[in-house]
Amino acid sequence: MADLQTVDPEVSRVKFERELANYRSMESAYRKRGWILLDAEFPEIFVAFAATKPRPPPIVAAIVLNFTNYDLRPPSVRFVDPFMREPIPAKLLQLQMLRRAAIPGATPETILALAQQGGVQMTNMIQYNSPDDRPFICLPGILEYHNNPAHTGDSWLLHRSSGEGSLAFILEKIWHHGVKPIEHYQVQVQIPAVNVLPSLLAVPE
Repeated sequence: MADLQTVDPEVSRVKFERELANYRSMESAYRKRGWILLDAEFPEIFVAFAATKPRPPPIVAAIVLNFTNYDLRPPSVRFVDPFMREPIPAKLLQLQMLRRAAIPGATPETILALAQQGGVQMTNMIQYNSPDDRPFICLPGILEYHNNPAHTGDSWLLHRSSGEGSLAFILEKIWHHGVKPIEHYQVQVQIPAVNVLPSLLAVPE
């Protein structure tokens, strides 16, 4: 949950409007990626993501970014129902954000060879303790990451001037690691029910 507003609201509002203006300047390009800005009113921005490769393109995730106390604090990011705009538990989130686990000292050639052999471990950047918990993105530049006790040594102030925590940075990470790899549907038939439920297949990077 985002903090109460303690920074001068006008300071946060100006920076919020700057983030929004930067997005608007690239909105047509972002829409081609499947990014859909549904609503933006300080301090929140509501964005949905569609996977553009499957046909018809499905909406695979939606988030609300809260810029309260920005940028003394990074934005809060929560996954929500794209139609009701209410937070959803991890068990209802179909998206994964997969990235290769770090291999200290490994050269790019070594990593490529391991990937070709299926020897590169993938980690999910979306974390939760139980299926009923609200999922959060384990990524510097997001409030939930920096508020997590496991990351007390990685202060937001170390990232504040890097561009991490900006609207475009966060959306890019969600798209690149979670939405872009989705290639096609896989049909699953439930028996004895007659429902045919599509699921989505992603190609991890």
